[in-house]
Amino acid sequence: MWFTMLSGSSTSPTLAAGAVGLAVCTTIGWALLAKSPNESISRDEQGDTIAADEVAQVFDCLFMEMQGVVSQLMQLLQALQMSGQNIPDQQLKGLLRAEMERALLAKQEKVVNGFDMDYACFEEATWEFLEDSVAFPRVAKAVDRFQKLWEGVTGDEVTGWRPGKATAKHEILESDTLIALAEKFFEAQTESMRHVIADYKDKNRNLRDPSIQQQMNFDFTRRASDVGETVLAKEGVTESQFQASIKAHSGDAAVARALAMMQLKQQQELGSLGP
Repeated sequence: MWFTMLSGSSTSPTLAAGAVGLAVCTTIGWALLAKSPNESISRDEQGDTIAADEVAQVFDCLFMEMQGVVSQLMQLLQALQMSGQNIPDQQLKGLLRAEMERALLAKQEKVVNGFDMDYACFEEATWEFLEDSVAFPRVAKAVDRFQKLWEGVTGDEVTGWRPGKATAKHEILESDTLIALAEKFFEAQTESMRHVIADYKDKNRNLRDPSIQQQMNFDFTRRASDVGETVLAKEGVTESQFQASIKAHSGDAAVARALAMMQLKQQQELGSLGP
């Protein structure tokens, strides 16, 4: 299910369409980048420095925690669908967002405290590092990865959002162009995932172990994000433009069908490589 969350495609083709904007983010704290601090510092109350790598590690850990939540939600939805229950898209998005918010509120402070950091100072340190994403690329990538996960599930347009940064307007790709690009995108990511599975098998890691599965899913996402960006960059398309185009064509039956077929093919190929 990890690619479903990143692509905006889902068990319902319109699940990620019609985002409600950033207003909802103000209720769930710093992790969705809803506000900026009055001043940027990178020290906790005891004067200890918070390093950029530590910030990235916190977001990586939070991503893995929330990825587990997403997996549980998708299993529940699949069970409901198999039982014949049909939830309207708008209601489904509301339910998913509510569950994600509840989980995030429960986990974010716990994760930060686990790294022995002051919560408010960590938030401010995050903004400080994000002001110069070139100098601190690992922080930017970790934050963007988390935002993609959230946006893919809820439809809230948060990917790439920064304090004081206006939401960019994207040129929407034509449907034929989008489908052709999506095929390259899926193929590259599937190949990357094959390598991850092969690497885990070569190291004789137990793929049935839930903790190993969680780590492997994280590796999937990390590598797939990089290869996906590379594919899009070669075509002169940004990931934000790609995602915006998917949402813009969410009501196009041909596009939805093509994306669903690509996802099914990927799941079948990877399923054949399982434990």
